[in-house]
Amino acid sequence: MSIPSSDVLLEVRELDVRFATPDGVVHAVDRLSFSLRRGETLGLVGESGSGKSVTNLALMGLIRGAQISGEALFEGRDLLSLPADELREIRGKEIAMIFQDPFACLHPMYRVGDQIVEAIRVHSDVSKKQAEQRVIELLGAVGIPRPKERIRDYPHQFSGGMRQRAMIAMALVNNPDILIADEPTTALDVTVQAQILELIDRVKTEFDIGVILITHDLGVVADVAQTVMVMYAGRGMEVGRKDDVFAQPLHPYTWGLLESIPRVDQKVSGLRPIQGSPPSLIFVPPGCPFHPRCLHRFSPCDKERPEFRDRGGGHAEACHLSADDKKRLWAERQSRFLEAAV
Repeated sequence: MSIPSSDVLLEVRELDVRFATPDGVVHAVDRLSFSLRRGETLGLVGESGSGKSVTNLALMGLIRGAQISGEALFEGRDLLSLPADELREIRGKEIAMIFQDPFACLHPMYRVGDQIVEAIRVHSDVSKKQAEQRVIELLGAVGIPRPKERIRDYPHQFSGGMRQRAMIAMALVNNPDILIADEPTTALDVTVQAQILELIDRVKTEFDIGVILITHDLGVVADVAQTVMVMYAGRGMEVGRKDDVFAQPLHPYTWGLLESIPRVDQKVSGLRPIQGSPPSLIFVPPGCPFHPRCLHRFSPCDKERPEFRDRGGGHAEACHLSADDKKRLWAERQSRFLEAAV
């Protein structure tokens, strides 16, 4: 079933981000393209340093000193070319972000309620009393008990999970169209992680918004995302509907990520990490950046950059292997894995 183009909230085309450093140019994001639809959660997945957070900081206009090119179309406006004052109006009101460390984002010397009230009044002409009532409603909606009392508390009086809930409430106060969640479950225990992910999924439905979820954890993506973009060395390696990517992954890097997930239903001792390390973004290998770690590389991989190819249904990948070879190799890897698990 095709989705109407009017439901596309954000269209990113050929996003490129570079930083000049004393050691050379860091190519943090390399010609990345993706789209986000209303009511959808897009999971950006990859190892640390793959460009996930930089991508979204660039969209929000929160990067200084970088060379940024490409397009990021939001409601007909290119976020990358907007004047700073217009982007400031959009940021926090129409596009909101939850950062991975809520304690660092909440000022320790101000009450939590006052900080969220300020986020409302920056973008809306309402009284402090009206804003405070809105904060109480939202704190209750995100599961913070006794919100009338807790708005008077300081950040250190909140647990890690409560601070993250407060940040979600702050992100929602102005009814944004897009919510960007950057590793929202970092440093939280497993139970609280599940609660935060469930909350983000619920507010996506209730507020009818699009969500970009940045994570290195494919288990998190499996829980809440509908679409997955796998990133490596600043590039998109594979993108598609979650069920397609998990059932029939098309890129060797995705295979490695899936195989490294611990499995409680298999008797395999230890983890199965991807061999090697991600490349320096100053000296990215030519051709496919994953080729030095790839078990299936062949002659074009180290010279020619693979372009995205759609294999049907919006499931696309950037790899020189043929479609038939991908199916065969993935089946063989799965077979070897099951044999080792017996």
